[in-house]
Amino acid sequence: MRICFRSAVQPELMAEYRQRHAAVWPEMLTALKDAGWNNYSLFLAPDGQLIGYLECEDYEAAQARMAVTDVNARWQAEMATLFANSELPPDQGFEIVEEVFNLEDQLAAVSASSPASTATQVLTDTTGHQREQS
Repeated sequence: MRICFRSAVQPELMAEYRQRHAAVWPEMLTALKDAGWNNYSLFLAPDGQLIGYLECEDYEAAQARMAVTDVNARWQAEMATLFANSELPPDQGFEIVEEVFNLEDQLAAVSASSPASTATQVLTDTTGHQREQS
């Protein structure tokens, strides 16, 4: 599963947000990995818009595994004041963004629907003659 989410960091606190993420606690990193958060990245726009991306087997299960860790509770408490919507812990305030295109999925679909063994291509050589290539 590929998951994209967005949230908002208070613009005046973006430098602090960057600083905290430059050296995330090792135990938090380990907890994320152990919970199934793979290929996890965060992107911060100049206006404070935060975009996150991760890959996991089951997002709800991965999120639930993080929710029961002590380190996550401490991290979320530390980060909460940096977010524009601080009524919720940051990891509960994520808005999931729908994926509408993925290059690898589309290439796989095209490849599956047109087997290479039956494909014939018409080529034109430098003299203007056409020939078929399978």
